[in-house]
Amino acid sequence: MRQSRLFALFLILAPMLCAVAWAATPGPDSPARVVILGVDHAVQLVSKEDQPGMLAAFIERVAPDAICIERPPEQYARDDHYEFTYEIQDVALPYAREHGIEVCPFDWIPSQEDQMLGWSLDLSVPPEVRAPDGFQGFLSFPEPHRLRRTLFAADDPATLGDAHAWVRGWPERMSRDLPRRMFLYRTFMQARRIAAAAKARPGRTVLVVVGELHKHDIEAILADEPAVEIMQPSRYGAPAAEAVARLTTRAHRIAIASFNILGRQASTGNVDWDWVGNVLDALEAERRDAETDLLRTRHDVLTGRIDAAAAIARYRRIAADPAARRGATWDGVLDRGRVDSYFDPFGNLRIDQRARVELARELRRLGETEEVAGLLAALRRELTPRKARQLEAYWQREAAPG
Repeated sequence: MRQSRLFALFLILAPMLCAVAWAATPGPDSPARVVILGVDHAVQLVSKEDQPGMLAAFIERVAPDAICIERPPEQYARDDHYEFTYEIQDVALPYAREHGIEVCPFDWIPSQEDQMLGWSLDLSVPPEVRAPDGFQGFLSFPEPHRLRRTLFAADDPATLGDAHAWVRGWPERMSRDLPRRMFLYRTFMQARRIAAAAKARPGRTVLVVVGELHKHDIEAILADEPAVEIMQPSRYGAPAAEAVARLTTRAHRIAIASFNILGRQASTGNVDWDWVGNVLDALEAERRDAETDLLRTRHDVLTGRIDAAAAIARYRRIAADPAARRGATWDGVLDRGRVDSYFDPFGNLRIDQRARVELARELRRLGETEEVAGLLAALRRELTPRKARQLEAYWQREAAPG
């Protein structure tokens, strides 16, 4: 009975205690300017108007005192990121480190125990053989409108109408409502960490890079926060073409080419081939090497510029080049114990090894099954047992049928 009375008293006092704590929070002399850039994770690799250099140039234009990134502080401290947040670990963080900008990780994720309780799996661990697409599968963008995405697309709430309807809706089966409820709680906690970052930087500019589905809910949660003045990214205007070109690195260009040419994006047919071709031209103008030769050869195969026989000759040269016995300039691989990346079934192979996979693909088209079997057997012997099993599984599903 005593416990029941104490609990009832807590329920009565809790709102008043929260109000007192809120009122007691010291206000800054002036609020921090918080710019919440909603991004479509990794779409920078397929959209010319939202490309990596565009994001880097926007950061330069905003000149923030701090950049808040979508990752919990604990994981960020270990340099541990989501696989698919290309815009964070490959654009925003390198820029911040090069220019001495503070970084504020702000995400929240449920404990592993809660993940197992709710979904019976660890959300951060992909299956041994990924699905072609979908949850924990390979990332690709089959929708044509993704190629036309612009940097400020998320500023307009109308572009996210379907997502907002899902967040605010009730499912037909309440037992399946965990993802939505967790999304709401996660977004609220993101907002509170952003508010804390703003309170620590009165009068300064804080740039938040976050998945677009969170953007408008975060802004609504922060709307009455005295330490925050929300600034829409579009108020800063689009970066100039000169700035985009200047801040585009070789690693950015390799990433764009690899994602569209070597990854599953190519199989969707949804590729801006003019842009990707220009990216390859820029890479070759800077320096030709085994990596650019691999990308150019696969590009020419996919665009019908060369036949299987010509491709085979090129792949043989690349595979035999001692300079090709190295990893890619950029590959997006998080787990080095796997043969894949988040977008490419064969993403964690050396350049010469990947050339042999592509060589086998073209030989198969000509019916040279005996040589294909020998190539793949020799390649598996160079890999760990786990990687060899994954290679075989992906070859059977991804490469052999094509």
